[in-house]
Amino acid sequence: MIQVICYLVTFFACILGTICGMGGGIIIKPALDATGVMSVATVTFLSGCTVIAMSCWSVGKTLVKKEAVIDLKNTAVLAVGAAAGGLAGKQLYTMVASLFAAQDTAGGVQACLLFAATLLTLIYTLNKDKIRSKQVNSPAVGLIIGVLLGLLGAFLGIGGGPFNVAVLYYFFSMPAKKAAQNSLFIVFFSQLTSTLKTVLFDGIPVFDLYILLGMILLGIVGSETGRRINQKIDNRRATLCLEGAMLLIMAINVYNIILFL
Repeated sequence: MIQVICYLVTFFACILGTICGMGGGIIIKPALDATGVMSVATVTFLSGCTVIAMSCWSVGKTLVKKEAVIDLKNTAVLAVGAAAGGLAGKQLYTMVASLFAAQDTAGGVQACLLFAATLLTLIYTLNKDKIRSKQVNSPAVGLIIGVLLGLLGAFLGIGGGPFNVAVLYYFFSMPAKKAAQNSLFIVFFSQLTSTLKTVLFDGIPVFDLYILLGMILLGIVGSETGRRINQKIDNRRATLCLEGAMLLIMAINVYNIILFL
């Protein structure tokens, strides 16, 4: 039963996440936390591994098809920062979890932060046409932004999300498609370093290997399914779907806050 729940959540989360252009990780993590089928630490690890596989698949496919629009000038700096942020985010999660007698209480802290980040992103999305975007050219500023994005994604165990795309749009004036691809590039490095830290230093949580393999497979299949649906709908429907998905994420996180705190 646990396998079925993980597979279904991953598959439908990745379909919805890809249709909206925000990725499935931001839905997988809070949704699985809400089911209570595994510990928060295990869900964080499985979600992180799934996000790595999906981002690697998506970036690799666009490179092979020569459809990539990676802005190496800015994104390389962001990726370096995200890698460092990924390590910091994982360490921060470990520290926060150690503060509580029940480590799953850290899931409530994650839910609070994810709710706040999603709410701010929703507010920005609804008003972005009224807000003038910037063009950051400073490598130092880009590095700091990358660190913060990597730290947030790794601490939450979700990889990226709509706030990654919003940050790239606002600070670097990237159009939606370009921002989405560059976000995946950043997510890959932040989640890779945070997951390696867990494997090498913190210890891998106990779980059924078939659950991880199934989540990775269905994450990729779900992403491809969502991508095809996205190509068939207009921008208005995609935007409405994004806004609805963010409301859903916030609702799940309210439930998780009550559940864990």
